[in-house]
Amino acid sequence: MLLFFILGLLVHFVFFGSIFDIYFTSPLVHGMTPQFTPLPPPAKRLVLFVADGLRADALYEFDENGNPRAPFIRNIIMHEGSWGISHTRVPTESRPGHVALIAGFYEDVSAVAKGWKENPVGFDSLINESKYTWSWGSPDILTMFAKGVGGDHIYTYSYDAESEDFGAQDVTKLDTWVFDHVKEFFHAARNNQSLFSKVNEEKIVFFLHLLGIDTNGHAHRPTSREYKDNIKVVDDGIKEIVSMLEHFYGNDGKTAFIFTSDHGMTDWGFHGAGHPSETLTPFVTWGAGIKYPQKVSAQKFDDAFLKEWKLENWKRQDIHQADVAPLMASLIGVPFPLNSVGILPIDYLNNTDLFRAESMFTNAMQILEQFKVKMTQKKEAILPFFFTPFKLLSESKQLNILRKARSYIKQRKYDEAVSLCKELIHLALKGLSYYHTYDRFFLGVNVVLGFVGWTSYASLLIIKSHSNLTRGVSKEVKKPSHLLACSFTALGVLVAFFLLIQDCPWTYYVYCLLPIPIWYAVLREFRVIQDFVLSLLTFPPSQLVAYLFIFTLGIEVLVLSFFYRYMLTAGLVAFACWPFITQLRTRAKSISLSWIFFSLLLAVFPLMPVVGRKPDIFLVMGAGLLVLLLSLCVVTSLLKRKDHFINEELLLHLFQMLSIVLSMYVVYTTHDSLLKKQGLPLFNQIISWITLASSFVLPLLSPTSLFERLFSILLSSMSAYLLLSTGYEALFPLVLSCLMFVWIQVEQETLQQPSVSYKQKVTSLQFTCSPDITQFRQLYLDDVRRAFFLVFFLVTAFFGTGNIASINSFDLASVYCFLTVFSPFMMGALMMWKILIPFVLVMCAFEAVQLTTQLSSKRLFLMVLIISDIMALHFFFLVKDYGSWLDIGTRFSLPVTCFFFSFCSISHYVIVMSMTIVLVFLNGLAHLLMTKKLELCGKPKSHLI
Repeated sequence: MLLFFILGLLVHFVFFGSIFDIYFTSPLVHGMTPQFTPLPPPAKRLVLFVADGLRADALYEFDENGNPRAPFIRNIIMHEGSWGISHTRVPTESRPGHVALIAGFYEDVSAVAKGWKENPVGFDSLINESKYTWSWGSPDILTMFAKGVGGDHIYTYSYDAESEDFGAQDVTKLDTWVFDHVKEFFHAARNNQSLFSKVNEEKIVFFLHLLGIDTNGHAHRPTSREYKDNIKVVDDGIKEIVSMLEHFYGNDGKTAFIFTSDHGMTDWGFHGAGHPSETLTPFVTWGAGIKYPQKVSAQKFDDAFLKEWKLENWKRQDIHQADVAPLMASLIGVPFPLNSVGILPIDYLNNTDLFRAESMFTNAMQILEQFKVKMTQKKEAILPFFFTPFKLLSESKQLNILRKARSYIKQRKYDEAVSLCKELIHLALKGLSYYHTYDRFFLGVNVVLGFVGWTSYASLLIIKSHSNLTRGVSKEVKKPSHLLACSFTALGVLVAFFLLIQDCPWTYYVYCLLPIPIWYAVLREFRVIQDFVLSLLTFPPSQLVAYLFIFTLGIEVLVLSFFYRYMLTAGLVAFACWPFITQLRTRAKSISLSWIFFSLLLAVFPLMPVVGRKPDIFLVMGAGLLVLLLSLCVVTSLLKRKDHFINEELLLHLFQMLSIVLSMYVVYTTHDSLLKKQGLPLFNQIISWITLASSFVLPLLSPTSLFERLFSILLSSMSAYLLLSTGYEALFPLVLSCLMFVWIQVEQETLQQPSVSYKQKVTSLQFTCSPDITQFRQLYLDDVRRAFFLVFFLVTAFFGTGNIASINSFDLASVYCFLTVFSPFMMGALMMWKILIPFVLVMCAFEAVQLTTQLSSKRLFLMVLIISDIMALHFFFLVKDYGSWLDIGTRFSLPVTCFFFSFCSISHYVIVMSMTIVLVFLNGLAHLLMTKKLELCGKPKSHLI
């Protein structure tokens, strides 16, 4: 059995990793020839301002006094330049946004594995192509464009990462720091001949990354006074920098300016998904090579923004975020970034028709180069008779379009040339996608074969070794026929040879060869399959159909709950009705009523909002008070029930209650301190970390009786959970724990199998590290329900209040009791622990269920494995490689720009696959928490039997 679980973990790691090889490999290719417009560029230098986290409406709207919120930018729109909205793609995060702006492509998801900080794949960018680039701002953003770039033409100036403090009194200093250092730089350039010579070169870039707005948005929300005042600070700073630069360069008219944002932000202070507030960012450009304002009587955009912003008479020109890179390259005459998929927005260019046509032709050549390289790579890796080219863009068609476009330019038919180049770009982009996903179907089929085979084998193992369904089959393993073994060996050799001659990556061998031994193991159990089918035929058909329908319905409810959280509510309501169709309601009325009450109470949480909720510190305080009230009742009950209540035990419970009080104090005072902009008190930070660390140890000091150990785990978990809560979710673990304790009692009451020798009162049950395996029983049909309950409760624990599938479902304020300085990995780890706490509570309860029902965890784990694998197979077919983290994790009718619509994405598959892998860890952790007993004062360890 141990070998089976090890192999099972390895197989699931393969299935887990396959999704990244199939759907999320890097789309970037290398080996293209640089392309640039052969005509003189209109600008010698470019200044790029990126206001991190700035929403389009926040910039363009008027303030409460009827004045422009950014008067300088408003003046540019009306008198000097062009404007519009830059439409971003999900994930709406800082790194992908900046990569799209400066490199012209949408970051592949492999970067998320490195926290959006490192470059998983090298790429070209405008900064790399420039003669010189000077940049100021956040170290997280600036370094990714300088890292790995040869030469010494990129210079970065950044503040310390500790400056990004959400609890700081004034985070506008992040922006004023940038403006001040830019001024100092140009002041130094006047007195430094070498530097003065460099800043007067052509093809240079100045990049100002302004993080204050994003930080204020996270800390105070975009509707706050701090966020809006920060916009005014940025507007004033840009005005000063522009004036200084024009004076420095003697108003030579050779400077192009671009002001935009990497992403927006929701009203509740988050980004990462596809809500319009996250995907609609401002875009304003002026200076050399840029069209002046154009007055129009009608706009092509059918929305309410223009009238609201009072810009309905000024031509609005929207672009995609990746289009900014080719625009900037065209303005200063550098090669278009090699991996750019942006389409040059020529309507922004104030230049000759010839320049516009030539620039678009260059854009088409640059994207076509990527298509050619991608096609060549794929063609060389596939046998000629298996290769299927992209028919819409054959070599003859490429040449024909290029010849026509060049002919139109010579004939001065510039509009026709531009139109033809755009057609070529769209075809090339389609071709890039075609070759990038070329192997997707082939790999998907092999993974599905492995999935189905593994699930079938696990089912057969349960039927054969852990149930009474195959009474006529010997439990000994039959020696398989040599013909079957030779056939599968020959098939494996053929598959390996096929992959070898095509020079496939080593992972392809894993995905394609794995199904072979799995299906061999399935088919060698033919006798078990045959006997199982005969056993099923003995069941009444109506009963068999009913069981199959209920099982299928349960699986589909679990799957749908990943898209529609209210399906969890429906499931919990169904659970509440369960006692009415069993003998439970008559045999244990009080337990049945408790089950109904807590099931319905827990059913409320999936109906509560995951995103957009406002912090409510009083709900956190209320949850703490309820835990304290429950603790007093329990301690009083223990004092009355026990003849002698050990002093150490009483002190432990009192200390845990004190931890709850301290957590409430820390949450309240931290919230108050941050409101006053006084930062995170050091005392609160110390207490928070001590409480978190002690929550792992304190339960191990409590007695191993079922009730007291579960109670101790709840108190320790709640003390940590309160510190990580901002609202109603603080009540969730308490309600879940109450339901779990009732579940333990319910399962004991439902025991009716003759193999179960006795039933004890739940409160008197003791845990031991060495359970008596002779008392373990075979699996029965009712155990399928227990396995389903476990999976359902785990999914409820995950989606009950928020989850990692949706970045937007978390408030950064959740971790403010521990730290306020931006640290994505530490913050992510704390949020991960917040997610795991309900999981641990469920698994500890399940450990108790196994004890009360005398059921082996290994046997039940097999059924959980099958249920989760069937769910994973659902999600495998629904995975897509675009969309938002929120769509990825909750109902996709929105956030983050759309990560989209009604399909599931990678996170659902990852969650279910991780469930199997993580359950092994959680089962071990729960076993440790429930059975281990630490003794203080040097007493030896002991376990009550």
